Amino acid sequence: MSIAEKIKVLIVDDQVTSRLLLGDALQQLGFKQITVAGDGEQGLKIMTQQPHHLVISDFNMPKMDGLGLLQGIRTNPATKKAAFIMLTAQGDRALVTKAAALGANNVLAKPFTIEKMKAAIEAVFGALK
Repeated sequence: MSIAEKIKVLIVDDQVTSRLLLGDALQQLGFKQITVAGDGEQGLKIMTQQPHHLVISDFNMPKMDGLGLLQGIRTNPATKKAAFIMLTAQGDRALVTKAAALGANNVLAKPFTIEKMKAAIEAVFGALK
């Protein structure tokens, strides 16, 4: 069993198309345990009920944005060790700085390629093989 097959991933994005693209890319990389949420509040609720190993979250979302979700995850003892990758628009340095300060493990710029997603995940977990 590969590392990817053991990692439970939560995708948090309010755009259906983005969730589908992220899920498809993760499946191509060998991930099997993928959950999706449509906003930060739903993502935090899922993490509280059943912690995942990796959260890939968009920044701009209704109800709770990605930074709010990250902060909620980092302040909860049951979820604070989860890896967190923030999705950003190209060149959004202020967001990258804020995400890093709150404990994001990595940042993935949109639009992304499967290779860039793999590199962002491997920077946190090591080789996925």
